[in-house]
Amino acid sequence: MGRGRAKAKQTKVARELKYFSPDTDLSALERELHTQTSPGGGAAERDRDDDDDYDSWAPGRR
Repeated sequence: MGRGRAKAKQTKVARELKYFSPDTDLSALERELHTQTSPGGGAAERDRDDDDDYDSWAPGRR
């Protein structure tokens, strides 16, 4: 008993979340994405690190 009212409220909240779409400031999102820098350097530095990891796990010659 008493579960019907709680379930109805959960359903109402879920429906509001599903169909509510707030206005998105796309220009602010674009600025944020362009100002972020990648931690750990550029792509060339990451490629060299990947090669080093492989060499440490590569099997020796027989």
